[in-house]
Formats: sequence, structure tokens, C-alpha cells
Amino acid sequence: MSPSENVTQLLVKWSAGDQTALEKLMPLVYSELRRLASNYLRRERQNHTLQPTALVNEAYLKLVAQRKPRWQNRAQFYGVAAQMMRRILVDHARQNKAAKRGGSDQERLSITSAGQLGEKPDIDLLALHEALEELKMFDSQQERIVELKFFGGLSIDETAEVLGIGHATVERDWKMARAWLRRKLD
Repeated sequence: MSPSENVTQLLVKWSAGDQTALEKLMPLVYSELRRLASNYLRRERQNHTLQPTALVNEAYLKLVAQRKPRWQNRAQFYGVAAQMMRRILVDHARQNKAAKRGGSDQERLSITSAGQLGEKPDIDLLALHEALEELKMFDSQQERIVELKFFGGLSIDETAEVLGIGHATVERDWKMARAWLRRKLD
């Protein structure tokens, strides 16, 4: 059995209320969650106060606090984990910005690994979040695709699986969303 099949089976068992499945699951997914967190924080400013372990731990607490999760597969799990990490980073950026009252040392997030959404190598995380919220108002599917691919690190195929849509639809919407965000963030 492959590790991804094992993860999927454990997620399904956890959804059915099996707490031992959760205990077996976390060691299997922790390193991938840590890798995602490290990638996010690598794009941040050098003196960022949030560490990858803290980001994973906060996301983990949110994941296990869910009542009756309905996990379908590992791609969906990582997508939800990515969404939680995004919210944690945005909340952290908001708190930091509020503490500095608009100071010049704002949270920065590189988007070069997201297919270069814009010309600038770094963008303001809060600006990206606000742009995604605006995108969500007129095309929630595109917003979700960006979230899964950029914050979740999912492939086109994994994103299609999570959303229950075709590969070509994800590619088309990904291109459109990147173009829209490039214009919005420039």
C-alpha cells in the first residue's frame, strides 16, 4: 500500500470517529505539513516571528478541533490544511501590522513558486488575501484553485480531484486567476 493510500484510509477512518486513526495519521502527514509551512515562511521577511513548527502546530490544532470531519482523500486534507495555514499567516500579518500601525516593515510573501502571479517577486500577504477575497466574490472556484495550488502546493490533478472538476478546467481557471491577480496586485 502506498503512503498516500494509507493516508487516505486513515483520514476516512478518522472521519468515521476512529481516534486511533488520527494518532497513526499525524506522524505520516507531519513532515509534509512542516514542508508546506517552511515553504510559506521562507517567502516571508527574514525576522518573521512565526516558525514552521508553530505554524504546523496551530494548523494541527485547528484540524483536530473540527467536529465530524468528512475527509475524502489526502489531497483534500492538504487543501484544508493549506487554507488553515493561510488564515493563520493572514491573522499573524494583521496582528503584526496593527501592532506597528501601518509601519513600513510589512509581511511579504514571494509568489514566484506560484507561477509568477505578478512581475514583483514579493507581494504583501494582506494584499494577496484581500485580492483573493475579491476574486471569491465573482469566481469562488478560481479563488479556491489559487488557494489549493499556491497555499496548498497541490498539483493540477490533485486540485481537480479535491474540487471534483476536470484537469482542463483547473488549468484554464488557474491561468485566468493568475492573470486577474497579476493585474490586481500590480
